[in-house]
Amino acid sequence: MSWETGYDLRRAPVVLQAQGQITFEKGAPGASMTITRTTARFQRLGLPAALATSLLLGAAGCGKTPSPSPGEAHGTSPGEFERGPHRGRLLSDGELRAEITIYERGVPPQFRVYFYEGSKPLPPEEVTLTIELHRLGGRVDRFAFAPEGDYLVGSGVVEEPHSFDVDVVAEHKGARHSWKYSQVEGRVQLSDEAVRTSAIQIETAGPAKLRSILDLPGEIALNGDKATHVVPRTPGVIQEIRKSQGDPVRRGEVIAVIDSRELAEAKRNFIDTANNLEFEHKALEREERLWKRNISSEASYLTAERAHHEAELKHRSARQQLEALDIGREALKALIDNPDSVLTRYEVRAPFNGVVVEKNVAAGQAVTEDEDLFTIADLSTVWVNVTVYAKDLNAVKVGQQVTIRSDALGAEAQGKIVYIGALVGGEARAATARIVLADPERRWRPGLFVTAAVVQEEAMVPVAVKREGLQKFRDWDVVFVRVGDQFEARPLELGRQDGEWVEVVSGLEPGEQYASANSFIVKADVGKAGASHDH
Repeated sequence: MSWETGYDLRRAPVVLQAQGQITFEKGAPGASMTITRTTARFQRLGLPAALATSLLLGAAGCGKTPSPSPGEAHGTSPGEFERGPHRGRLLSDGELRAEITIYERGVPPQFRVYFYEGSKPLPPEEVTLTIELHRLGGRVDRFAFAPEGDYLVGSGVVEEPHSFDVDVVAEHKGARHSWKYSQVEGRVQLSDEAVRTSAIQIETAGPAKLRSILDLPGEIALNGDKATHVVPRTPGVIQEIRKSQGDPVRRGEVIAVIDSRELAEAKRNFIDTANNLEFEHKALEREERLWKRNISSEASYLTAERAHHEAELKHRSARQQLEALDIGREALKALIDNPDSVLTRYEVRAPFNGVVVEKNVAAGQAVTEDEDLFTIADLSTVWVNVTVYAKDLNAVKVGQQVTIRSDALGAEAQGKIVYIGALVGGEARAATARIVLADPERRWRPGLFVTAAVVQEEAMVPVAVKREGLQKFRDWDVVFVRVGDQFEARPLELGRQDGEWVEVVSGLEPGEQYASANSFIVKADVGKAGASHDH
């Protein structure tokens, strides 16, 4: 505001204070003003007499403040209050005034309260003071006060959040003075309908079992105990392929047919030795009858017996050679009964139930007896080969519970460590731990990279919250505690944690409710409500 003469009223108090004629105690209780020898002094400053008179009257009016009702704080606008010289909340009851501050610089938050009688500071030892803080949920914090310097200091720490209803009681010169006011921060009101439509999940704080987790890299592999390379066992030429990659097979099912000259020779030898054994058996029986009748000599009988044993040995060797080629007893009997059948046909059969995971052969291809034709695996279980670095070997043991996670699949599965390698090698200087994982749905495909979360230890904690309920609010880790339709940020001291739970060391009591899933919505609404941290 400026006067028509060109003088700026906002600058006049500064000039006048320099002349020592008008004194404004800015921010002090009931800003005072002293006026002496006004006209002469103003004229020395070059101000007209009329302007000096108007200026004094206007300044006097600006220096006055309406007196509040006893027991109430100055200021009626929401979030506003009258402040004292230390920027604290100024409360008045008659001539007694109390300036309440929460001091936080270099110390835990504490009450520091200054008292005035009118505009005059009071020695702190002349006032007896108590303050009660009524917090959301019914908790009450009580503070006694003791003199320190020119103020009264509270007996404890004013814990966050600084959101509470305040009862102040002071005694001075035998008179009792009381005030009430509310200070709210980090709080928002949400109805049950709003909670439901926002899908905010409410949990109750309480005990939980925490698992100390060690994450290690791993890879899905075929179960080596249930995977095999199928070889023909005899050289030949592929005549027929009956299974392709990905096809299921049953134990004993024919998966390929080979035409083998070597097999034909083995079958012919089996037939020959079978016929020779039969001949030598009859010859032995004849010589035995003649010897018993003293018609033939004992030497002739012994010669026939030796020939029979040799024929029996040769036939047994020929039979075992065919059995090694996976030709069963029924097929051998049929071969003797029907010696004119095709001798070169060799059927390759599946060794167990499974799936053809590799096929390395085509019809018409010549193969050797040790050439891989197929790889067949039982995929109902798989191995998880986990890399265990040298520094983690002491934390990993056979029998430990492991959670296998795949970000690609968005899936988890449970298993146990069944083997830990005895050697540390490779560029990573690591050992291999193995988990056998049941996979009836065949989701965990070999070659897939996974994370193995090894449970190192388990511990029960008295109070824990869901990890998803934690939010950052200012510099605090908080959950939003629910009382009725009110949600309030509650700073927490956190302890141990796992993938789901976080231990609460202090800040939350068992049985208190808090927002878990979608708690970020509550945080956003608190921000819209304009949470303050102004004392």
